[in-house]
Amino acid sequence: MKQPKQFAQQAAKRVAQMTLLEKTSLMSGSSFWHLQPIERLDLPRIMVADGPHGLRKQAQHADHLGMQASVPATCFPTAVTLASSWNRDLIFAVGAAIGQECQAENVSVLLGPGVNIKRNPLCGRNFEYYAEDPYVAGQMATAFVDGVQSTGTGTSLKHFAVNNQEADRMVVDTLVDRRTLFEIYLPAFEHTVQQAQPWTLMCAYNRLNGHYCSEHEDLLTDILRHRWGFDGLVMTDWGAVNDRPRGIAAGLELEMPSSGGANDRIAAAAVADGRLSMQDLDQAAHRVTQMILAAEHNRQKPAVDFAAHHQLAQKAAAEGAVLLKNNDALLPLADTGSLAVIGGFAEKPRFQGAGSSQVNAHQIDTPLSLLQARLGADQLIYAKGYDVDLAEDDEALIAEAVAAAKSAERAIVMVGLPALFEAEGFDRTHLRQPPQLDDLVEAVVAANPNTVVVLSNGAPIEMPWAGKVKAILEIYLAGQAGAGALVDLLFGTISPSGKLAETFPLHLSDSPSQENFASHPRQLVYREGLNVGYRYFITHDKPVLFPFGHGLSYSQFSYHNARITSPWSPETRTMQVAVELTNIGECAAAEVVQLYIHDVESTAYRPERELKGFQKIFLQAGESQTVSFDLDARAFSYFDVSIDDWDIEAGDFDILFAASSTDIRDKLTVTLDDDSGRNIARYQETPYVLMGDGALAGLGLTVTAADRIKPYHANSTLGDIRHHWLGKRLLAGVFKAVGATLGERSADDSPVLIKMREEMVLSMRLSTVRNMSGGALTPKRFELLIHALNNHWLKFLGRCLRR
Repeated sequence: MKQPKQFAQQAAKRVAQMTLLEKTSLMSGSSFWHLQPIERLDLPRIMVADGPHGLRKQAQHADHLGMQASVPATCFPTAVTLASSWNRDLIFAVGAAIGQECQAENVSVLLGPGVNIKRNPLCGRNFEYYAEDPYVAGQMATAFVDGVQSTGTGTSLKHFAVNNQEADRMVVDTLVDRRTLFEIYLPAFEHTVQQAQPWTLMCAYNRLNGHYCSEHEDLLTDILRHRWGFDGLVMTDWGAVNDRPRGIAAGLELEMPSSGGANDRIAAAAVADGRLSMQDLDQAAHRVTQMILAAEHNRQKPAVDFAAHHQLAQKAAAEGAVLLKNNDALLPLADTGSLAVIGGFAEKPRFQGAGSSQVNAHQIDTPLSLLQARLGADQLIYAKGYDVDLAEDDEALIAEAVAAAKSAERAIVMVGLPALFEAEGFDRTHLRQPPQLDDLVEAVVAANPNTVVVLSNGAPIEMPWAGKVKAILEIYLAGQAGAGALVDLLFGTISPSGKLAETFPLHLSDSPSQENFASHPRQLVYREGLNVGYRYFITHDKPVLFPFGHGLSYSQFSYHNARITSPWSPETRTMQVAVELTNIGECAAAEVVQLYIHDVESTAYRPERELKGFQKIFLQAGESQTVSFDLDARAFSYFDVSIDDWDIEAGDFDILFAASSTDIRDKLTVTLDDDSGRNIARYQETPYVLMGDGALAGLGLTVTAADRIKPYHANSTLGDIRHHWLGKRLLAGVFKAVGATLGERSADDSPVLIKMREEMVLSMRLSTVRNMSGGALTPKRFELLIHALNNHWLKFLGRCLRR
């Protein structure tokens, strides 16, 4: 299998033969999912498709929110579940399986993975992202990209960058200081780019520090290409382009989907009048061309073993499940004795998120049927407990569940978040489950103390009943084979080995980002800086429900004999450390050994500890293994804004070997000298929870005034104008056009699809409507629309009279 850069010479020859309009046409799709072909130059039409946890290829009608049917494919666990496995080899295998299914369906590029940081637990798309920690996110994404691209299928690393909420994502300006940007929000992209070289990188909808990501030269060229050495192409998220010529000049190559040729002509005109250089255009055309050539060269038609992929999906679900609590060793359950199974998710599991990642699962296992097969129907009592779509209050269903729990020796309650409460396109508004589900848990555990709570959700929830329940098993969104994994875990066929890649806070107000999350329709200031996830909770000694890195096992492990196996080398700026791990329990199990670094004394504000390594080790009962870690300069560095680069401040560093971010098992201390040769004073930082404007200015960020909603302009949203008389008519027209593509709303539509469709339309920029109008909204008509929306009737009449 070859990579796009291996076709550089062939691409250069073809670009040299292209006309101006052919070059600009390559910078836009030919349809919703296809790139533009140039048949006379043997450049075929290639297809891209969604699928961070499984292929979502839409055969006919197209949309980017998973509303229309797609071809059957294996639905693997979502990113939140995969990350909780902490198993790079497993995620590589999942990526390879998805890549194979792409090849079988003639899909050249898979639009994933997403590596945005979980800044706040309310983000509606958190299930599609790996972690609150950039090291974990980068390691998982690298393994996934390597797996997919090993099959000859390209990937698209997304969403670049600082896209951490769904609210106002098309227009919001995220203001982030430079240190926080480089330490929290960019490292996952950086590591994946440098180690795996994804074929494409997808820029985000939002603005970053005043500039749309699709035309952000510092991001797309200075950082991505000059600092990190990216050699692929940059594409937009669907409808994210703002100004195509400006984007191309900044480092953008591909706008998706098609603009019907409108932006192709705008780009050609920009070359003709000197606003866009031919050099920039040729470079962009070259990168698109070499990717098309690589995709065509790698094309194959493998036979997909869906049964094997289903088994792999089950293994991934099992390794990603996290045993949060297990008092009195309630788990694993015995195969004998009656069992009450309570909760609609047992019959209709929630196994994936809603939106662009939604897969048409090849098959779906259900917990209820597999539990019946395991125990026998006569030993199992089922009660629905709630409606899986709306979860509305229903005392009768709770009463039925209580009766079932009382009549059984043990009970399992399957709860979590229905799809309506978390999906692409909108954020959650609180951390709670629907009241019906919390009330159900309280009632069932009161009726039967031997109750196991099984959670199916894509992000943290509050658990007001946690102190009353003996066992809690978090399976997240476990994919099509999650039910098989659940049964194996419940009955001890395998031991849980997942660890949380995010913190479960006690209360939403405990999150320092909450004050500045979805708080303004046009601007967000990341005043919490480095205080994201465990970095905040541990540094500021805030109690949590369950900490980052936490996860129990049916076995126990001891850590001992931590040692330096290769001392720090000033020449290579590396060292090696090791610790002994022993399974001291009675069953085979896996443990994730986590390595954190603590800077004992620093000039800069440093979190109390930061993850810099991990390994997942499987051991038989009584078995031991030496676990080694290679540490480089980056493990001890912070981003120093005074030199605009990474640097180590001389002094002592603790190397912590841990079972979680709060469970330190062994420790080393190493002293590092200052070998940077710097002659610039370090920037002095005061510890903080939230930074004021002065502290942010010291880190290079000027907090500007937020944009006003009025006067309306090209980047106003349909939501902004929905109360204007003309806006109402335009909005109705867009809904009608969406209905023509996706089908009119019907009584059979699920509540989450109805909500996603509405949020999708309301969030669209007017410029996006123009770009997707197929030329109906000409430049003149668009100007007239803006004048009319602002009641600028003299300007309206003047524009009518001009050609």
